[in-house]
Amino acid sequence: MAHVPQIRIPATYMRGGTSKGVFFRLDDLPEAAQVPGEARDRLLMRVIGSPDPYQKQIDGMGGATSSTSKTVILSRSESPDHDVDYLFGQVAIDKAFVDWSGNCGNLSAAVGPFAVANGLVDPARIPENGVVEVRIWQVNIGKTIVCQVPITDGEVQETGDFELDGVTFPAAEVPVAFKDPADGEGAIFPTGNLVDDLEVPGVGTLKATLINAGIPTVFVNADEIGYTGAELQEAINGDAEALARFETIRAHGAVKMGLIQDVAEAASRQHTPKVAFVAPPASYTSSSGKEVKAESIDLLVRALSMGKLHHAMMGTAAVAIASAAAIEGTLVNLAAGGGKRNAVTFGHPSGSLRVGAEASLVDERWVIDEAVMSRSARVLMEGFVRIPGDSF
Repeated sequence: MAHVPQIRIPATYMRGGTSKGVFFRLDDLPEAAQVPGEARDRLLMRVIGSPDPYQKQIDGMGGATSSTSKTVILSRSESPDHDVDYLFGQVAIDKAFVDWSGNCGNLSAAVGPFAVANGLVDPARIPENGVVEVRIWQVNIGKTIVCQVPITDGEVQETGDFELDGVTFPAAEVPVAFKDPADGEGAIFPTGNLVDDLEVPGVGTLKATLINAGIPTVFVNADEIGYTGAELQEAINGDAEALARFETIRAHGAVKMGLIQDVAEAASRQHTPKVAFVAPPASYTSSSGKEVKAESIDLLVRALSMGKLHHAMMGTAAVAIASAAAIEGTLVNLAAGGGKRNAVTFGHPSGSLRVGAEASLVDERWVIDEAVMSRSARVLMEGFVRIPGDSF
């Protein structure tokens, strides 16, 4: 019986924030996968274990959730103002495609440490002890991200006492700044409105804030769709009708934002936009059993990623939350109590997160200078991934 031998590809399995993924250096990929196209997509899907009709990704590195079905390709930047070029691929679990339409904010925190450890940052810039600022060009959305990477004895410091809700163990803190995070070249508010009436067949007309910052996001009020904003994953992910409603909201929001022309196109654009619902602060018990007190947060936010309620919060959606909260009159700002603010602490299923953003009105258009949050990152495994040689 004929067989095809496996090939091995240098790779690093990393956690960044509340996500994890397989990291590659561009020049370590097989030649056919060093350029965008079908060969690259097929290779990454095989590495992750997709498409998998069982939705388990048993035969790959994926973890069968949107937070763990991720790939990253890095290379030394061609721009003198950046250290590394960062390309993110969100691999669908049960379908045969890789979504390149957006960034992963959580894994952004791992890009800096990877770049330092893998020789993508000028050694002259790396202190023996201290912090090195890693300047990242996010290729998917054409934006700059800056990571502050701690260095101890000339190497990336990964351990520490920084705790992040949604991550079990503490690690070193990695502050991440998303510069001018409006997605692409378009306006932060693609419709020109802070709040729109979003008509969703079968659901009704919802108030919605449609924002392009960090990642395109559709924000709606929790009470308008029958929720409190304190829900955990099991309350939604086990409800097929609820998930279908959220997908309908997402698809119609995508059309209104100009991301797609027809709702049918949303099926092939799972990564963007995100859909999230907000509510004023209230006490609840997080997924770990931790009590989150209303007085410790400014608002509640729950967000869906790749068709399921996220276990914590996507980093890019946190940027969208910070940006919307900084602009008076958005649904996020109103849920947080309204008024001018440059930071919010929001409750999510795993706990809470503080994010900050500075907003300004320039020539009658809103501009976000930067959004900032702290994450952590560490290497879980490094070496080689193996896939059958005929996989791409």
